[in-house]
Amino acid sequence: MSGATNRPLLFLDVDGPLLPFGMTEQPERPAAPPQPGVHPLLARLVPEHGRALSRLPCDLVWATTWMDDANEVIAPRLGLPELPVVTWPGEDDEDTRLHWKTRGLVEWAAGRSFVWVDDEITDADRAWVSAHHHGHALLHRVDARTGLTDADFAVIGRWLTGL
Repeated sequence: MSGATNRPLLFLDVDGPLLPFGMTEQPERPAAPPQPGVHPLLARLVPEHGRALSRLPCDLVWATTWMDDANEVIAPRLGLPELPVVTWPGEDDEDTRLHWKTRGLVEWAAGRSFVWVDDEITDADRAWVSAHHHGHALLHRVDARTGLTDADFAVIGRWLTGL
């Protein structure tokens, strides 16, 4: 296997982590000004998040219901290149304790180590991934009211560096 395929993945959700639902502006990182004709939540994107994500030693993957729209709308605003996108199965997961993304992300990772950044991760997801995924995994829950913070990036960065 080449070094590139050994790099861990970072599965990234949009709503909550990048587009917080609570605060309209984080005091330590002002959001971009709103633009006419653009969805108002996009003003909550923090351009520095793109640089911070790009510096992490991993391969970024969109894991969001935004699907390909994340590459068209979110990535350019954060200065990110086009990223791979997880395609979600059409059927609902029978195990209602698990987030509907959990099984699909483990399948997509195919044994590679990964970080999953989302605002809806539960202990049930962590337990299931621990039992069914053969690589290392960090399921990192972000507070949807504030989105990604410096503290989140520190935790994720330390975990990736520790691999």
